[in-house]
Amino acid sequence: MGEPREARQKVFCRGIATLVAPRQVLNMESHELMKALLKETSAKQVCADMGLSLSLIYKWAEPPAADSGSGSSNPLDRVRQLVEITGDQRIAQWVAERSGGFFINNPAALRESEELIPATNDIVQQFADMLGVIAAAASDQQITDKEAKHIRSQWEGLKSVTEGFVQAAEAGNFGGLKADLASHHGEPAA
Repeated sequence: MGEPREARQKVFCRGIATLVAPRQVLNMESHELMKALLKETSAKQVCADMGLSLSLIYKWAEPPAADSGSGSSNPLDRVRQLVEITGDQRIAQWVAERSGGFFINNPAALRESEELIPATNDIVQQFADMLGVIAAAASDQQITDKEAKHIRSQWEGLKSVTEGFVQAAEAGNFGGLKADLASHHGEPAA
């Protein structure tokens, strides 16, 4: 209890990454993740820090009432719902950044197979282009706000495309990469 509330909240947020492997998190229901988090974090401390009842915190770790449980809509479900309603991924980006990480948008569903070598060349070229943007911005020994935003935009696109490449590699399907690369590189898809 001696550490500041903000530090405890960051530890609670990071618990998602340390308790279970990322692929396991994808397959979990929100109440299952909350249950796992509460095994490692004091429910009483969460309730005190958030100003909520202990029973509500425990209800977050139960299946929703529709699944014959007595659970309550938890914050994870609410954030997901807010993203779905607004269609704005900045919410996920904000949560990820506050948790000490970053959000990478998954690519569109993978399409029919594409050759590996051209897909690899395209992603390497996009990375090289991003480095060119960085080099040009830094050439005068300073980076303006506008240049920093351009670098960030390039980097966010590259992270997303790279995640698409990794997913395609895992699935053995590179069809979706060409369109994703083109959309993040500012070129029309062929």
